[in-house]
Amino acid sequence: MPMEHRVFSQAGRLDPRGYSLARVRANYVEDPAGLGTRLQQARKQAGLTQRDLAFSGCSSGYISRIEAGERVPSLQILRELARRIGVSESFLRTGREATVAGSSALLDAEIALRLGDVDAARTLYEQVLDDATSGTVRSEALEGLGNIATHQGEFRRAIELLEQALALAEGRLERRARLCESLGRAYATAGELAPAIAMFRDCLRRFEADPLQYIRFACLLSYALTDTGEFGEAERVVANALEVGREVKDPYARSRLYWSQSRLLLEGGRSDLAERYAIKTLETLRVTEDVYALGHAYQTLANVYLDLGRGEEASQTLIEGWPLIFASATPLELAHYNIDRARALAVLGEEHTATELAESALEELGEALPVGAGRAYLLLAEIFKKVGDRGRARELFTVGLDLLETHGPNRYLISGYKGLAALLKEEGLVQEALEVFERAVHVQERLGAPSP
Repeated sequence: MPMEHRVFSQAGRLDPRGYSLARVRANYVEDPAGLGTRLQQARKQAGLTQRDLAFSGCSSGYISRIEAGERVPSLQILRELARRIGVSESFLRTGREATVAGSSALLDAEIALRLGDVDAARTLYEQVLDDATSGTVRSEALEGLGNIATHQGEFRRAIELLEQALALAEGRLERRARLCESLGRAYATAGELAPAIAMFRDCLRRFEADPLQYIRFACLLSYALTDTGEFGEAERVVANALEVGREVKDPYARSRLYWSQSRLLLEGGRSDLAERYAIKTLETLRVTEDVYALGHAYQTLANVYLDLGRGEEASQTLIEGWPLIFASATPLELAHYNIDRARALAVLGEEHTATELAESALEELGEALPVGAGRAYLLLAEIFKKVGDRGRARELFTVGLDLLETHGPNRYLISGYKGLAALLKEEGLVQEALEVFERAVHVQERLGAPSP
């Protein structure tokens, strides 16, 4: 195996905790985008300057970067800042005071989950749920259990738990943005795009006066609309978010906007423009130290390179992103990443390794994510076609296209139709090839992409 591909397996043996800790820092804060604003307001109300608030291990310059939204501090630093200002740690983390029992156990559970100790997190959440006398605490415990189910690919179970959490949080959704996002994402990942879109639209209305949250849910809505092929509306949503975020400097908000534009352009077949925004996403996220988001940004950029036929750049980008994804992604996210790794290997002529990797990803995906499985089948079909096993290739094309057809128009469907059409033409089945190619043209027209 060439040196550049061995790096993947070497990275896979890295101790993930060093990477996960950085993600924990960016996720125990429920609203990272608003942390800097809350800290600055609380500091000024206490009559303190940044120099007054500084202490060993937390300089005035670092405080300035936290307030600017460029850094998320460790839990220890956050607690000390709260103590010195005279506010609660809960207020800085979430924007609300912890006035009910169970808050400490909930935080311990969340940190355990972010560090990958799923069993400990589940035990803590279940204990809080059993002991809770408040609807708010029950809601937060159910949310945690729902996030565990999502992490393990049990999306139907995740939806059930998160819907229960949402019912208990009714009337306080403006303070539970993360819960709304988790439920909407669970819907979308399970293929239930209609309720996901309804959830994100409702959140857009609720957060019209909050630019950071508006951008958050506008981007999520654009992803869901893109997945249904509603590119016109997705573009309008992103355009509105860009207008709202014109003066917003928060790196998470800016990266979400760039990511949305890149994904929309990529799915619409405009890979050359998508590259520009994918690079902007990476550059913006680097200041946040959020390795989870960075890993996915590397994956998006690699997809752009693959679409442009730049296999070496795609491979190198995936190598750089692998340790970040490996440390903090769910098993299904890793399977998606491995499909892109397999695509890059296939482009570089490593068909045998690509086949092994794609088949392994298929086993991991099972029936959970039809688009991911469909992509893997199409990749395997192209590999078998290349090595001359046309019968197996045709079978795999059919399975992959059947899966993708249930998910609405997308660029993978177009490439799959074209691949099958080319195979049929090689076999002398010209009329069948023409019919399949016409399907590709129809999907391409629905996506608004240039005609083939």
